[in-house]
Amino acid sequence: MSAFASSFAKRKRISFVIGSILMLVFAASCSSHSAPLTRVTVAGETSMKAQPDAATVVLSIITQSPQALKAQQDNARKTEAVIQALKASAGADPEIKTSDYSLQPQYDERYNKLPKIIGYQARNSVMVTMGDLPQVGAVIDAASRAGANSVESVSFILRDNSPARGQALAEASRQALIKAQSIAQAMGGKVVRVVEQQEAGTTGTPAESEADNNAYSMGLNVARMAVKPTPVQAGPLNVSSRVQVVVEVQARL
Repeated sequence: MSAFASSFAKRKRISFVIGSILMLVFAASCSSHSAPLTRVTVAGETSMKAQPDAATVVLSIITQSPQALKAQQDNARKTEAVIQALKASAGADPEIKTSDYSLQPQYDERYNKLPKIIGYQARNSVMVTMGDLPQVGAVIDAASRAGANSVESVSFILRDNSPARGQALAEASRQALIKAQSIAQAMGGKVVRVVEQQEAGTTGTPAESEADNNAYSMGLNVARMAVKPTPVQAGPLNVSSRVQVVVEVQARL
């Protein structure tokens, strides 16, 4: 074969390859135009019941005295005793911290008289978060014996890493994807991929209404007078989760 013929054959093969590539690109372009991608935003929401895995108790130590320093020092002494009682009664690794502190003057505000300072009140509120739920009543009793004289609140919660929270989030995501697939089917297409997923929130609320603080405090006082442990019963929580998902849907024309 001559050099000219060989060169001509090579050019012919190159032209064929280039032509084939251009045809493939054109076909892909046509396919892209025939099946456009549409972004769809859907939300999924679910609610389920779960047992709490932690309790939060807020107790206050309130002291009064004609002198501010005396009220403050008495409060510091009693608060330290309460903290030690909490550590001893709240089970393994309780989280104890001060949630509020105040030192305020007390006034004589009788009618037709200028307000006059007659003493001072110190208040130290201590919050304990604990995982040993059966010990909540014992914690309140121990803190009361040590000097706490006000129970501000008792609440049962789910920690952020609770399996129930993860289950609620997974179920909400599944509900969102079911909605996306339904929309895609209505468009005659399919879900190609998930572009974005955001958690709108996971909450845990009591499944049943709780007694108000006044009634609870009254029951606490009766229990003390009867020298009996304070009964505290944890109830189930409603765990609600909501997610928002953005997907790409490939529709058929």
